[in-house]
Amino acid sequence: MKKKLLFRDYLTIGSMLFGLFFGAGNLIFPVHLGQEAGANVTAANIGLLVTGVGLPFLGVIAMGISQSSGVFELSSRVNKPYAYVFTILLYLVIGPFFALPRLATTSYEIGIAPHIPAGQQGLVLAIFSILFFVTAWWFSRKPSKILDYVGKFLNPVFLALLAVLLVLAFVSPLGGISNAPIQTSYQSGAFSGGFLEGYNTLDALASLAFGILIIQAIKNRGVKDPPTIAIDTIKSGTVSIILMGVIYSLLSYMGTMSLGRFTVSENGGVALAQISQYYLGTYGSIILALIVIVACLKTGIGLITSFSETFVSLFPKQKYLFFTTLVSALACLFANVGLTRIIELATPVLMFLYPLAMTLILLAIIGRLFNNDRRVYQITTLFTLVASIIDGLNAAPPIVSQSSGAQMLIQLGEQYLPLFSIGMGWILPALVGFIVSLVWYAATKHRHN
Repeated sequence: MKKKLLFRDYLTIGSMLFGLFFGAGNLIFPVHLGQEAGANVTAANIGLLVTGVGLPFLGVIAMGISQSSGVFELSSRVNKPYAYVFTILLYLVIGPFFALPRLATTSYEIGIAPHIPAGQQGLVLAIFSILFFVTAWWFSRKPSKILDYVGKFLNPVFLALLAVLLVLAFVSPLGGISNAPIQTSYQSGAFSGGFLEGYNTLDALASLAFGILIIQAIKNRGVKDPPTIAIDTIKSGTVSIILMGVIYSLLSYMGTMSLGRFTVSENGGVALAQISQYYLGTYGSIILALIVIVACLKTGIGLITSFSETFVSLFPKQKYLFFTTLVSALACLFANVGLTRIIELATPVLMFLYPLAMTLILLAIIGRLFNNDRRVYQITTLFTLVASIIDGLNAAPPIVSQSSGAQMLIQLGEQYLPLFSIGMGWILPALVGFIVSLVWYAATKHRHN
């Protein structure tokens, strides 16, 4: 008899997945988007939901439909060398180089920094980073317990604390929406602005990375049949995606309403601190600190766990504890770069990696149409790769983007790639690559028949 999950199992696993997704960027980016978009917040928020909610859900669906055990197995449909490079790069981005350090830095800048004298910021950040990652490392030592740590405890605490701030913001709004000022970048193309802002949440990448955790959580509950695991993965993912969409929207509108009292902040972390201070005074600072630290800690546990489990499978000579210690130490080191600087450095890497992740996700979902033929994966990925390199160069710091070689490629992108100006120049090449490979597959299949 096949083991089946109960409704409460879907809620618990879905809560765990939401808790893993909803970390630093998920709090700060919607609020900042709301401030910049102003009266155009609805269109911008829809764009954010596409990349910040829709794509992660597609990632969960892809993991379920493909019945892959993780991102390495899924990306191996291109070929093994590509799978190693893509998997390692993806986990470095959502692990020690960008996402993990951002968790500690966001927690510090929102919850701790406002109470620390300017001259002591560097020292206190270093101490806080060490404490944060030692705690995350401690919980990550036993991956089988992650469902209990995140789904049953940390996530309900986080939602309860965040609900206090959101209820106050909507019961007694700081300002209106229709007359809110609109920043230049959102005066036209608000949807595309929100679409690109969703990249910064890293959730489409994380959906591939967290796939190994949600599948393992389902297996730990006695479900062994691959098709059943696939269905349960999608059902559990639906719970987390609904929660994310609702909270993203509330945070975006709260950011817009805050313009009735505050100016546009440097980042969403500053805006959250101002809003909570206004409504709750000193207690607001404490509650906000707890919200952010709990949110970031639960995501940190998930990232360290998924990173370590994946790298153990890639490099089995090393033990799980070695990778948890390594990733925690590296993230602690990079956390001291600063939140704004981390976001700046992450942008070009994300512009390069996201198109490759999105095409992989979409190909996995429709793979049955072409029998998951390797040629379709390879040619589509190759066409996408070329365009994503140009997108990444265009978003890079001036020291890179202004070089002669980069400028030559960027000019080609501007001239020949539709949507390049809004960071989506990869779409046409990916579509062309898919059509070419699909025609090749169909012609070959016909001859073989």
